[in-house]
Amino acid sequence: MRELSIDIETYSDVDLVKCGVYKYADSPNFQVLLFAYSIDGGEIQIIDLANGEELPDEIRAAITSADVIKTAYNAQFERVCLSRYLGKYLDSASWYCTAVQAAELSLPASLADAGAALGLERQKLTEGKDLIKYFCVPCHPTKVNGGRTRNMPQDATEKWERFKEYCKRDVDVERQIAEMLKKYTTSKSEHDLYVLDQRINDRGVLVDSELAEQAVKMNRIQSAIATDQAYALTGLENPNSVAQLKDWLADNGVKVESLSKKTVAGLADETDGDIKEVLHLRLLMSKTSVKKYEAVIRSVCSDGRVRGMMRFYGANRTGRWSGNILQPQNLPQNHLPDLTLARDIVKSGDFELLDMLYGNVPNVLSELIRTVLVPKEDCRFIVADFSAIEARVLSWLAGEQWRIATFKNGGDIYCAAASRMFRVPVEKHGVNGHLRQKGKISELACGYGGSVGALKSMGAVEMGVSETELPDLITNWRKANPHIVRLWNKVGTAALTAVSEKRTVDLGRLKFIYESGILFIRLPSGRRLSYVKPRIGANRYGSDSVTYMGIGPSKKWERLETFGGKLVENCVQAIARDILAEAMLRVTDAGYDIVFHVHDEIIAEMPDGKGSVDEMCRLMSINPDWAPGLPLAADGYECEYYRKD
Repeated sequence: MRELSIDIETYSDVDLVKCGVYKYADSPNFQVLLFAYSIDGGEIQIIDLANGEELPDEIRAAITSADVIKTAYNAQFERVCLSRYLGKYLDSASWYCTAVQAAELSLPASLADAGAALGLERQKLTEGKDLIKYFCVPCHPTKVNGGRTRNMPQDATEKWERFKEYCKRDVDVERQIAEMLKKYTTSKSEHDLYVLDQRINDRGVLVDSELAEQAVKMNRIQSAIATDQAYALTGLENPNSVAQLKDWLADNGVKVESLSKKTVAGLADETDGDIKEVLHLRLLMSKTSVKKYEAVIRSVCSDGRVRGMMRFYGANRTGRWSGNILQPQNLPQNHLPDLTLARDIVKSGDFELLDMLYGNVPNVLSELIRTVLVPKEDCRFIVADFSAIEARVLSWLAGEQWRIATFKNGGDIYCAAASRMFRVPVEKHGVNGHLRQKGKISELACGYGGSVGALKSMGAVEMGVSETELPDLITNWRKANPHIVRLWNKVGTAALTAVSEKRTVDLGRLKFIYESGILFIRLPSGRRLSYVKPRIGANRYGSDSVTYMGIGPSKKWERLETFGGKLVENCVQAIARDILAEAMLRVTDAGYDIVFHVHDEIIAEMPDGKGSVDEMCRLMSINPDWAPGLPLAADGYECEYYRKD
């Protein structure tokens, strides 16, 4: 036996979507119901475990063997569930995920959607959702079902037989996808990275459950107080009602289309008296500072660790990671001067003291979310991240030498950008220091062809830049970065040429390849970005552009348009991802236990006295063989709980 294709159906009383597979399988009530498989592409078999059938010895041995390849769509689910079922940890090294293979081609994430996008002959059975709802999750007790809280095979034998066919069909669909994508198999380097990702997810990170639970309690107290105060000021039956509050504001001379946080905050600054107070209370009542605490409480496993926070190839256009459960990629920043004091007060449950010292309880709870992640006993976190990685990669890719020199000399890119834009020396907290902010916002907004709208969305106006200045900022930044501007145009032209002439176009460190109805961009690392079914079409401005099939804003498989600046952004973010990936492998090989990572930052849990910030930063700053001359740098710190230094 060389390869075992697997699909399983399971039961648990834990919500898989809200809590993740590790908590799901950790439940005492977890059970594997069905096991469908195919050996080396042969006939699909089904084992009815729920009705007392057992795994054959040959299959049990294959699952645990390092020499037999196991494949599944979203293989993490099968591997984690079977680890629990067999009572033996199954390492990810011999597991291959067809969903990852599909994601590498920028296909949809779900098995059904990927099959539909590929036009498979035999699609996933559509009644699967109803069957899963019937057999795989608890049911509500009723008189009709005899008060049971779970449906068993004998409760609906015809449905159960259909469920078995559904399970077998999933193996069939997964195999069809694998067959269609066999010429695009996952490379060894990407599989090694997938294995590392799975081991990081398996390790998980310890959480301070006491902090999480007390934070939720304090938020309830704050919400009740704010609601009572709003009721006293407005007399509304439900001060949390958007419609009622809009009517009350209108009756008091303030008409609003939206009660978004941004709108309410702006109105609060412009009003006074009861209206100002009610708007502030609205901000307090609507702040979602405890959602992530609640996610932690739901998802923590029996040993106090949360697992599965990282999603490999979650951003399937670039290959970057996305987040699950706590969503570590979008944690609020922390600016409190004494996080430890605030944590201690929250854990003590002293709401009045917290309110007296800080005045804004929801804001404090929001800033403490990072600190719910803690190292185990006798360990500390070592945290290190790349400095301005996207700006460095963009400069290197475009050959913008003044920027590369700035990075190599340890300069401040925002000051350097402002200096070139305004042709005067700019020093942080020094001569012409006020221009640094304009350099910063221009850097953040303009690198990928952004214009006035990008500056506004980055908060330029809120930062004090007048709207009349915005066009000049764009012009000045582009004049200061001619090689980057040329890169946008060259990349856009190369993509158009590759698609229209169905050929390969070399462009320095990038290569544009039209192959089998897909536009690939080969990165310096050798990895390829994928744009499926590309065409030449007119963009919203009437110019020629490349369009392709992908997941749009509506989360549907649809035709999308792109342009040179956007393609450059894809390439830069993908290269930054590849740099992080190699750094993670290097750091792991040096003995650092990575527990999670956020954007371009690595967090390792290390025993006291082992490892160091300097060593980890040095390991991260080593250039990959494929990136000579790229000015990498990393900085870091140690901490007793996760935070921003």
